[in-house]
Amino acid sequence: MAVIMNRKMQWDQLQSTQQQVDILIIGGGATGLGAAVDAATRGHSVVLLERDDFASGTSSRSTKLVHGGVRYLRQGQVSLVRESLRERGRLLKNAPGLVHKLSFVIPCRKYWEKPFYGMGMASYDLLAGQFGWEHSQLLSRDETLMHLPGMSGDRLLGGVEYLDGQFNDTRLALALARTAINAGAIVLNHAEVVELKKQDGRVSGAIVRDLSVSATGETIEKTLEISAKTVISAAGVFSDTVARMSIATAQSMVTAAQGAHIVLDRSFFPGKCALMVPKTDDGRVLFMIPWEDHVLVGTTDTPVSKVERDPIPLREEIQYLLDYSGRYLLKKPTTADIKSRFAGLRPLVKPSGQVKSTASVSRDHQIFVNETGLITIVGGKWTTYRQMSEDVIDRAEIVGSLNQKACQTKEMLLDEGADSKGYDHMEELQSARIVPELKLTEAMVRRMVREEMAETVADVLARRDRALFVDAGAAVKASWRVAQIMAEEQGWTASVMERQRADFERLALGYRPEGI
Repeated sequence: MAVIMNRKMQWDQLQSTQQQVDILIIGGGATGLGAAVDAATRGHSVVLLERDDFASGTSSRSTKLVHGGVRYLRQGQVSLVRESLRERGRLLKNAPGLVHKLSFVIPCRKYWEKPFYGMGMASYDLLAGQFGWEHSQLLSRDETLMHLPGMSGDRLLGGVEYLDGQFNDTRLALALARTAINAGAIVLNHAEVVELKKQDGRVSGAIVRDLSVSATGETIEKTLEISAKTVISAAGVFSDTVARMSIATAQSMVTAAQGAHIVLDRSFFPGKCALMVPKTDDGRVLFMIPWEDHVLVGTTDTPVSKVERDPIPLREEIQYLLDYSGRYLLKKPTTADIKSRFAGLRPLVKPSGQVKSTASVSRDHQIFVNETGLITIVGGKWTTYRQMSEDVIDRAEIVGSLNQKACQTKEMLLDEGADSKGYDHMEELQSARIVPELKLTEAMVRRMVREEMAETVADVLARRDRALFVDAGAAVKASWRVAQIMAEEQGWTASVMERQRADFERLALGYRPEGI
């Protein structure tokens, strides 16, 4: 039976532990949640703290792919590709309700592209085949057009088809949180680490502040001090900020690159296959992917100097995606056709020398341990989250002088809750829809509040459901009813309900095309 995620129960459990644990993890994205699962299933006592909501940062803003990394092969990063392929296969088995195979087609418009990409995919097949994935194949011009309805046949000579993986990033994050709790970890969202504690020059824990809101609207001013044998920072693009809590003069470890996406109506690209352009003007790949009954187009790779909680796609990024997708589609999209837009910041390991662009910076992960004993993991990607988690917990056992135990997650099924294939959705589907444009129902919202630790309207409409990322206008329409239901569940006053709705509408401005 799936465990119920209840925030009050998690906070009460934290208080009852007398705040003494083996491992404290800061950051509730893919890496932090994966590390909590790994540590808890080894038998360590674990607390994970997330300042906002689970996967509220980079981990909710991905291209929704569990991918082997074809482009990394071109860069000579064979070990990263092999690791990605292995972990892709494990994710398909360990989260079958959230991860599935998806066919991709590379359209070829120059005479050399089909043999060139065909040979490249043959090398990729040699690596992928041992993990049970079907081989790529060459397509004729007619076959390519059949696979990619909505694509222009202009200058098309054929294509190359291959298989990769697709997933729902925030729902997988919830599955990790649920699995960690099931294994004995304490996992809290809306809980901010405000200070790292030190003893004899070594990090020994943290002070955490509860950021939840009372029924009458006041921020609950509760703080706790947690003692831990070792502390892991899995804070993504905010890793440098956490490191400077331990050493004020800590050197920067992270360089951030923004990846922007736009979402279009399914009519632009109605097929079941995704389209992949191996190399665009900025050196990145470009995808057009069927997702949530819409079309996801991305991504860019733009260096950024300022790290923000809610990054917004730049005007030039949006125009780039519109222009590039228009080169391949019969129906040319415009700004008015955008249903939603979003951006994420990739936490890349800062290179030692100069690089031409962030697209060339390695996506591999690295683990740093500073002189206070703070462990920081940087880099990586969703596909390899499990391997990253195993690596950082191996290091934590050494740094914290913990008993060294074997990793248990390689073949472990995740607790997918309402996303599991055996979950009975009948009652929820018979409930009233929040708005006609979305599949979200009233019963689903109540389940998200009662069983999935949704504390705000944004928690529901951005992450438990993907409404904000799919159709920002419809999400704003839905926010009224979602706020009403949450008020009933949480006991909010009318003023709190209105404040929650208004907060969500301000957040949604960065996703709506009107703001471009």
